[in-house]
Amino acid sequence: MSIIRVQNLDDPRLEVYTKLTQHQLRNVIDPERGIMIVESEIAIRVALAHGLEPLSLLLDEKKLSAMDDVISWLDSEVPVFVMAHALASELVGYKVTRGTFAAMKRPTTVDMATLLEKAKRVAVLEAVVDTTNVGAIFRSAAALNVDAVLLSPDCADPFSRRSIRVSMGNVFLIPHARFKGSWPADVMAQLHEAGFTCAALALTDDSVSLDNPQLKAYDRLALFFGTEGDGLTSQVIDGCDVVVRIPMAHGVDSLNVAAASAVTFWELCR
Repeated sequence: MSIIRVQNLDDPRLEVYTKLTQHQLRNVIDPERGIMIVESEIAIRVALAHGLEPLSLLLDEKKLSAMDDVISWLDSEVPVFVMAHALASELVGYKVTRGTFAAMKRPTTVDMATLLEKAKRVAVLEAVVDTTNVGAIFRSAAALNVDAVLLSPDCADPFSRRSIRVSMGNVFLIPHARFKGSWPADVMAQLHEAGFTCAALALTDDSVSLDNPQLKAYDRLALFFGTEGDGLTSQVIDGCDVVVRIPMAHGVDSLNVAAASAVTFWELCR
């Protein structure tokens, strides 16, 4: 193994962790695939278990022994940088409890047609821009039997550092694709062509309750979730085959999109 102790965050070997923006990580270093930062021991283990390629590790010295087995799996040429606990806290801006990071090559992209070939239940995210929500949705999708996730062009990146951490690495378990055509008309046309019924999670006068038995009867179902605050656009709602609402109590009108997705997946993806 290649253990390298670093004394300060200005070390040029740490630039991938300390200097580069998400855009630079994704597009500049390796335009063909890009790089992502995986944070937390659990997420790193999940990523490695699914064959993702590590470029380096950066560990709080207090986490070194806990990661011994992970380090033993790595190619001897993969550097493992070790820093003092105080430096780890400085890196993330608060007192750290995880202190484990890995720079990895992003997984290769999947085209939508391949994604839909065997899928029965698909989550479709329209302009969900909060990386925490995206990570939480992927975690629920992995836990609750969703086959794939489709993203509108303006959705947050599931492979951003926060999304990966919040999902506990589950972004690597669920295949996803970012749609590149005309939104939403083309994505709905492709879903319909593949035999999917499109369902919009929204509050409308003609919406049906989530526990409507007809929803479970659809062989292939695409569930559309909208952006924080405004929800789905009228174009998506109008283009879907059915509009679905989650029954609420105490006068509450709706749930956060991550919570709404978990409730929906539990009901319709079992």
